[in-house]
Amino acid sequence: MPDRVYLDWNATAPLRPEARAAMAAAWDLLGNPSSVHAEGRHARRLVEEARSAVAGAIGALARNVVFTSGGTEANALALVPGLRAASGQPVQRLVVSAIEHASVLSGGRFTAEATRTVGVTQSGVVDLDDLRKLLDKGSPALVSVMSANNETGAVQPVAEVAEIVHATGSLLHVDAIQAFGKIPFDIKVIGADLVTLSAHKIGGPKGVGALVLGDGLTGLEPLLRGGGQELGRRAGTENVAGIAGFGAAVKAAVRGESGDAVGLEALRDRLENGLRQTAGLLVFCADVARLPNTTLFTAPGLKAETAVIGFDLEGVAVSSGSACSSGKVQPSHVLEAMGFGPKLAQGAVRLSLGWSTQEADIDLCLKAWRKLANTLLRGNDETLLERF
Repeated sequence: MPDRVYLDWNATAPLRPEARAAMAAAWDLLGNPSSVHAEGRHARRLVEEARSAVAGAIGALARNVVFTSGGTEANALALVPGLRAASGQPVQRLVVSAIEHASVLSGGRFTAEATRTVGVTQSGVVDLDDLRKLLDKGSPALVSVMSANNETGAVQPVAEVAEIVHATGSLLHVDAIQAFGKIPFDIKVIGADLVTLSAHKIGGPKGVGALVLGDGLTGLEPLLRGGGQELGRRAGTENVAGIAGFGAAVKAAVRGESGDAVGLEALRDRLENGLRQTAGLLVFCADVARLPNTTLFTAPGLKAETAVIGFDLEGVAVSSGSACSSGKVQPSHVLEAMGFGPKLAQGAVRLSLGWSTQEADIDLCLKAWRKLANTLLRGNDETLLERF
């Protein structure tokens, strides 16, 4: 494949060299991490080293890290009735923000009747007044608010959310999958009771994630039952190589977090300044705190699916929003929740950067956009489809 520009880091990040090396070493291990012989203990040591790395990166206890097959499973494991806080009263209701990932909006193991949705402002930030109204009524709830949106990059006021949630005896789940490794995140500073993470968003392997529990949380019912792995919270032989890669990626991401954020924000601003040369172009959530690497934009008449194809033909990988939904021709539920109509919601294109993104990549992306804009914005996109 000829040289290409990759600007879809929010969908998945390239595998870090540190993660690749850790996985390669783990693949040669013979032992099952649940076995007591030397081979098993060696495998167990790799798993526990990774567990400590994940816990240390967000200020949690290692014993509270539960490894899963990815972020979706981690969210499903977290969203369960019966969880108990220090007060001892179990939660029986679920409250989720309208901009959550599909794996949270599905409600996990809560019924549709027990689930309520919190609205967001037009700036893409959770409506705190709406949250207060929902929590003023009924029994304690499990509230799920992501730390940063995967489409717009808008950073959510999770610390303020936590204060509101805990004042009613409720619990807070934070999907930190997009924020982790890009902006500082500490489970205790934020005040979260459960946090979900995913390896491949920070340069680890696909198919590995984690649910991290806060101190004192009880009542977590496993999704998978069988052996006693993960302290009985997730049955099944651990993916030793994947977990080792996750741990290595965490260490690398944390080391470079602050420097990456500064550099990426400068590159993102350069990108957006170039995009804004197009008349009528709109960058979503530009008026609030965002992840330093994320730009979601649209322009009058733009169709996201053809824009993505056009960029791809020019050698630039971008997306039309969440990669989990990119194969479906439908408006972004995030933008619709923010109050934007279907025409704008269907025309949103996401560009997301990462640690290896260079100024030359931004220049090539802008060059591609300038070439494509006349075709895409004048409704002449059939020619692109013919080339695809």
